[in-house]
Amino acid sequence: MQLADRAFLVTGGGSGIGRAIVQRLAAAGARVCILDVDAHAGRDAALEYGEHVKFLRGSVAREPAVRKAVADTVRWAGRLDGVVNNAAIAAPHTPPIERLTLAAWQRYLDINLTGAFLVAKHAVPHLRRARGAIINLGSTRALQSEPHTEAYAATKGGIVALTHALAQSLGPEIRVNCISPGWIATDEAAPRDRRHAPKLSRADHRQHPVGRVGRPADIAALCAWLLSDEAGFVTGQNLISDGGMTRKMIYS
Repeated sequence: MQLADRAFLVTGGGSGIGRAIVQRLAAAGARVCILDVDAHAGRDAALEYGEHVKFLRGSVAREPAVRKAVADTVRWAGRLDGVVNNAAIAAPHTPPIERLTLAAWQRYLDINLTGAFLVAKHAVPHLRRARGAIINLGSTRALQSEPHTEAYAATKGGIVALTHALAQSLGPEIRVNCISPGWIATDEAAPRDRRHAPKLSRADHRQHPVGRVGRPADIAALCAWLLSDEAGFVTGQNLISDGGMTRKMIYS
């Protein structure tokens, strides 16, 4: 995959799946800007992965911060070839619907869904020039649910729909795809002073048809491929990376 000398903006890239994506892109020779509200995590990632990585502090829920982050990325790298909309509230569970406040519901929308819209909005002029790509991070929770996850599931369902809508509006210059991860153990993709091995049981691994829980590197590899020219015939898709769990029939 030819990613060397290309430039990318990864939101929420200080930890978890986003950090693994930053690591993968930087290792391939790309220049990567991280936009994150967690200054400690973002700075630590930039220090760990070297001069090809730059940290920008800001929230995807604030349009001025997004506008500035896109402009700063282009100024620093000289171009913009792709964006990865990874930033999200990672906690899917909320109080029951009758106790879920409007403010809490709105916060999920602002960060998980509106943030992706804002990044795309401000990145599009640069991505058109580069014939670039947008990757949105969804979730298998857009397809199946546990109780009391309405806000998270709704935003991830919106991400899947936003993806195919953008693909139609922005093609052929820009490809837009979604990755929906399943269970990914992110404990080792934390800042260096917060890392630890994930606490997983044999049963956790065995319930997956592939025989293990997912790793951040699994998603990073798929993201790198989608950003590359090798995925030039792929757009508007929701690629599920979940070890086969959404295809598994489960009875009590």
